[in-house]
Amino acid sequence: MKSVSWWAWIACVALIVGWGWWYYPPAQPHQSRVLQWDAAGYYLYLPAIFVHHDLRDLNFRHQLVRDYAPSGSGFDSAFPHPSGHMVLKYPAGLALQELPFFLVAHALAEPLGYAPDGYSDPYQLAMKLAALLVAILSLWLVRRALLPRFGEWATAGTLLILVLGTNYLNYSAGQGSLTHNWLFGWYAALLLLTPAYYDRPTAGRAAAIGAIIGLMTLTRPTELLAVLLPLLWGLRWSRAGLRAQLGFWQQHAGHLLLAAALGAAVLSIQPLYWYYASGQWVVYSYQEQGFSWLKPHLFDGIFSFRSGWLMYSPLLITALVGFGPLRRQQPAAFWPMLVFMGLFVYVAFAWDEWTYGGSLGQRAMVQTYAVLAWPLAAALRWLLARPVWAALYGVLAVLGCAYGFWLSQMAQGGGLLAAGEMTRTYLWRILFRYQVPLETRLLLDSNSDFTGTPRNLRVLWQQDFEQQPAATCGTPALAGNCSLHLDAAHPSSSEHRLPVRPGTFTWLRASALAGAPDYEWDVGRMTQYVVRFWDGPTIVKERTVRLQRALEPNLSRTLSFTIRPPRQPFDHVSIVFLYYGTTTNLRLDNARLEAFD
Repeated sequence: MKSVSWWAWIACVALIVGWGWWYYPPAQPHQSRVLQWDAAGYYLYLPAIFVHHDLRDLNFRHQLVRDYAPSGSGFDSAFPHPSGHMVLKYPAGLALQELPFFLVAHALAEPLGYAPDGYSDPYQLAMKLAALLVAILSLWLVRRALLPRFGEWATAGTLLILVLGTNYLNYSAGQGSLTHNWLFGWYAALLLLTPAYYDRPTAGRAAAIGAIIGLMTLTRPTELLAVLLPLLWGLRWSRAGLRAQLGFWQQHAGHLLLAAALGAAVLSIQPLYWYYASGQWVVYSYQEQGFSWLKPHLFDGIFSFRSGWLMYSPLLITALVGFGPLRRQQPAAFWPMLVFMGLFVYVAFAWDEWTYGGSLGQRAMVQTYAVLAWPLAAALRWLLARPVWAALYGVLAVLGCAYGFWLSQMAQGGGLLAAGEMTRTYLWRILFRYQVPLETRLLLDSNSDFTGTPRNLRVLWQQDFEQQPAATCGTPALAGNCSLHLDAAHPSSSEHRLPVRPGTFTWLRASALAGAPDYEWDVGRMTQYVVRFWDGPTIVKERTVRLQRALEPNLSRTLSFTIRPPRQPFDHVSIVFLYYGTTTNLRLDNARLEAFD
């Protein structure tokens, strides 16, 4: 009879495979199904080398953008170097891991009647299958590491929480062709090899550890921090413990050198590519992106509604608390994992682009879940020995898993999640829902939501734009003879100023009739409706809302948002509309500002 942890693993596998196929993008002309955004950028080495034989200039990439990804494509993730050649932004580690699957697809594409160009359906399917296989094997490795240390039920609970209660499902079954899914597997393998090496040091295990860390670093340079896990394993934080750790590595200095040599050999692929492409051994390919070491975005990265790690995977608080039980149950793992996680969190959120392009929670943390599985299992083992606490936690775990599973659904195409833009009010309005009115998306900007019945409602300002100058008179008008239409030559409306006094109202409601023939997909290009509170010449509060978030093509509607006045003193309010590049022929009419209690 199979054990409970085996059945938990099977349930996770079934969910991952089912999810992967249920949400596998349908085939569409001129659209890459799997290789999109960053995933396409990491993969670009393979078609450049094996199909187009053009790794230095990448002249083929423009055609690929036209054929497979009309917008937002990682195919174009390269920049011109002063040498005159193109340099790829992303490192080569993921492409190296995907190589066997690519070669199979490349061998089969033409015989099956598909273009052997690196992006036709066989290649897309191969990358999808590769990601699913990696996820399945990774969870098997995690189970194998946890089971003898924490027991059946703690291991089973850990697997289920990771898959259901965190964003791991989205980055294994959903977007598994990103690096995080693959790195999760390598961390799981490293945490099997490391204690095995300390139990019986061999050159083969040392070599494997070095090669794994080299490949992880070649995939994402910050994964070099993984070296702390084997180096500090078994450390006791005392003078005697430090001497013992140094003595162990002095005794096995040959193994240490072998691991370092193999890791360096794998990692050398990157400078060799840089030298081939640019003539320089080291190139900083992320250009303007970098780290703010003295001002890391720790609070935002961990707790913010916008894209906070624990806000969108709250059950991982259990893993953080579990470091206490881990120290007692598996003392050899405590210090290396604690030091690693502390430094990893700091580095991840010192990155200036701390939302990582917008994601469900924090995708940069997903690979560390193979490490956090240990303190998570330790916490569950502690709870299971205390039935009352276990029952209470069980209720929280069920709710947390339901929340995580719902979030994973909302992160798929057409879901309600607005990656990297979430607000407290918007999350509350969509929580556990699958459909909401389209104007709910305005809460991504306003973050203020009045749901009661207004009292003492009065109009402070209104504008029908009938007297608008001809240059900004949009036709056909949404109402009357003229609507406001802004463009590059006229990027701003007149700013209307109204004298108001604090204490005379508790809410403002701004509204306008809006319509456009087409949908604007680029948030940064949407026209803005701006309400400002002033104290003399100083803006004390500003609310900017993009009404196009809630528009459908050829369907005009009156949209509104509410604002609380600032606590600081103010003496007047202004309203202005600002153009930021939209080409959808947006028109605005019947704008109004109302006050109420």
